[in-house]
Amino acid sequence: MALDGYSRFTFHRDGRMLTAAITGANPVNGVDAAMHDELARVFTDLQHDADSDIIVLTGAGRAFCAGGDFAWFAEQIADPAKFRDIGWDAKRIVTSLLDMEKPIICRMNGAAAGLGATIALLCDIIIADDRAVIGDPHGKVGLVAGDGGAVIWPQLIGYARAKEYLLTGDMLTATKAAEIGLINHAVPTADLDTKVAEMAAKLMASPRWAVRWTKTVTNTPLKALVAQMMDTSIAYEMMSNMAADRAEAVAAVRERRAPKLTGE
Repeated sequence: MALDGYSRFTFHRDGRMLTAAITGANPVNGVDAAMHDELARVFTDLQHDADSDIIVLTGAGRAFCAGGDFAWFAEQIADPAKFRDIGWDAKRIVTSLLDMEKPIICRMNGAAAGLGATIALLCDIIIADDRAVIGDPHGKVGLVAGDGGAVIWPQLIGYARAKEYLLTGDMLTATKAAEIGLINHAVPTADLDTKVAEMAAKLMASPRWAVRWTKTVTNTPLKALVAQMMDTSIAYEMMSNMAADRAEAVAAVRERRAPKLTGE
């Protein structure tokens, strides 16, 4: 099928490998309303693409995806209905990514934060530029980590480490992330494409349906966990969007100053 109608993704084919590049309206591929809408349908479209067997997900430019765009955040704070209205899509981003049968390799070319980190970590194999960083700073900007971070981080690195990084919002280097098992590989910039191509070739060298359905079976417990957690996660995140400290945290970032938090 044709992958047209996208303004926040570009696509490139190399044989049966299809690269989807997150191409935001800002230099760090921050998530705005248009990108959020496209994220909720792109993985379904990629699954239905008859001309590919392996998907590589990457970011255009210097970042993978640095999470929510702060101008969009401000709109949601001013009008909470705008946050409420994306709840279904927020769940679909996570479920459609896990529902994909095709293997998806994350080519983490730069920073992955917030929702960007969630998307990277829900891929099947994550290969990062060793200069990249990854983290989930939802808490720092007054939001619950409800877009899937609270689901996937503990499954990869255990609850103690996951809660440390989710509660503090600290960013990790790709090298550290690989050391603790959060991602698969951190490689020098010059080796990133070679490593991705090698991994894709390994996957394509095996029988297609055995690979796809092994992924499907392996994802089954994650999908059950998502079904158990995501409604609550999105609801708490929606509530946190209406807190006074949420508005102050976003304003402080936009105004490049320290936040004056009140605990409300």
